Amino acid sequence: MTATERFFCADAARTHGDPLAGTAPHGSVWILIEYRGGWPPNGFDGLHLEPDTKRLLFSAAQAVRARVLLIRRHGRHSLEGTRRWAVLRYESSGAYRQQWGTWSRDEDLAEIVGALGAPGELGRPPVVLVCAHGQHDTCCAVRGRPAGRALSERWPDLVWECTHVGGDRFAANVVVAPDGVYYGGLDARSSVATVEEHLADRIHAEYLRGYTDLFPPQQAAVAAVLERFGAAGRHDYAVIGTSRDGDHWRVRITGRPPRPTVVDVEVRSHRAPPRQLTCRGLSMSSAVVYEVTSIRVG
Repeated sequence: MTATERFFCADAARTHGDPLAGTAPHGSVWILIEYRGGWPPNGFDGLHLEPDTKRLLFSAAQAVRARVLLIRRHGRHSLEGTRRWAVLRYESSGAYRQQWGTWSRDEDLAEIVGALGAPGELGRPPVVLVCAHGQHDTCCAVRGRPAGRALSERWPDLVWECTHVGGDRFAANVVVAPDGVYYGGLDARSSVATVEEHLADRIHAEYLRGYTDLFPPQQAAVAAVLERFGAAGRHDYAVIGTSRDGDHWRVRITGRPPRPTVVDVEVRSHRAPPRQLTCRGLSMSSAVVYEVTSIRVG
């Protein structure tokens, strides 16, 4: 690359063949805050909100390890009027819970703290989040916004653009919550096809980064099982055991019929050579890669 060429991390990731599986951040609680103005590079942390309310919300989010995302509908919208917030939670039982509210003054956001301690509602449709945070990383805008537009045209009530979700080089990134499923490497066409399959409870391995209730080697193992045996529902496979020996993991997965009852997956981790991983981050970093070395049906 010459000095005049611009670096795009998503293009570089595709050139290097960076694997998607095993790259979803761990977590099961999301706080969404509709904010139609410009998003600071660091998202919620950079907002100029009433200080006491912001501290209260930040502390409550930290206590439950919630990810706080700013959201907005695709396209141009008035900055005025009532905005929405939500608390989305994925429970260990597999239940999906949501609590929604509205805010017009900064102080109204304190209601989120109470929602974090409430059970939330079952049965709501999932939320489709598309990272389009151009102030954080250029590829999130260049690749995220076309995907956001296509998804919004197909499911206008489900889809929101959002701030940074992690893994800039995998743009366009789509998160389905509270399902806790990360997809990456998408474009306008593949994002619609992928979400359509997801909503029909058919998760494919092709663009899957991972399930956020699992840790990276477990995510890689589940993705490998999906690739080997075909698409499956979010709860058709379950991780029931994980053991580690240095940089090797053995992950045991059970499946619902007609899928394999027990599958043992061997995973090895290693560090890729250092290189620039984001558009704005000029320092060289070395990403951890999780490679599946064997799959055995029990």
